[in-house]
Amino acid sequence: MTTNDQVTTQDHITTDHSYERVLFEKDARSHIARITFNNPAKKNAISPEDCEVLSRYLDDIADDDAIKVVILRGAEGVFSTGADLSRAYGWYDTPGEKRRPSQRRRLNVDRKSQRLFHEFIGFPKVTVVQLESYALGAGFELALSADIVVASRQAKIGMPAARFLGPVLGNIALFMYRLGPVGCRDLLLTGRMAEAAEFESDRLFTRFVDEADVAAETEAIAAQVAKMPADGITIAKEAYRLVEASSALGLEETTAYLFHSYGTNLRFEPDEFNFVKERAKDGTSAAFKKRDEHFEAGAQA
Repeated sequence: MTTNDQVTTQDHITTDHSYERVLFEKDARSHIARITFNNPAKKNAISPEDCEVLSRYLDDIADDDAIKVVILRGAEGVFSTGADLSRAYGWYDTPGEKRRPSQRRRLNVDRKSQRLFHEFIGFPKVTVVQLESYALGAGFELALSADIVVASRQAKIGMPAARFLGPVLGNIALFMYRLGPVGCRDLLLTGRMAEAAEFESDRLFTRFVDEADVAAETEAIAAQVAKMPADGITIAKEAYRLVEASSALGLEETTAYLFHSYGTNLRFEPDEFNFVKERAKDGTSAAFKKRDEHFEAGAQA
């Protein structure tokens, strides 16, 4: 059955390519769904609309009793470089207003955007991230939120937004829980990008393989999980979530959006790098270049 030119159900496979930046496929016979970020020109950077579509597809998978596992991946061998910063500060704009957004506006927007990570952590099916090339910003947060991650040893991970907004505060409970206090402070206070291999001995991710082997290993693990009883998976996921909720991760739902909202509302001193100001003046690419020059000069001093 074809509902339009890009949404197709044929035998046991359903595909939805109606929104070109996030592609969807599920296979009832293998019990595996796949969601693909498809913005390769920007290394699969994610917009608010992408997040809304991702949430819709996750809801579809959650309601489909035939699906046990979902693979989250990026097109052309890149997972995601995080939020699309060419329009990031427009997220808070109130339609029809040109003035600075109110704090209540920020809190409402951040509550909605951070909900994605909360729901991904508590998702009733097994979530598998195929981590190739980059997992930065929101991409890194999604990887830390997943049940299973197959990571390229050569992939770059981190929260580089720290280099223009200061230490990242959204999802701090998740960072502390998954990275530990030492790794969390390292990545968030420096804003550096690290090679995933640096965290292999700490077992930050489920599997560490060479870049060329990530896709095949991801599919192999998903197929293994898909052989488990569906009820057993869901019961286990709920049990894991209850135990995690009693730990530091239990703070994630509330603190993530509160801290993100406060942490993105900063005053910059004259000798501090102001990404927002530089982007408005010279554009996003030039602002990124100036950001890197600013921090590299500081590291060499």
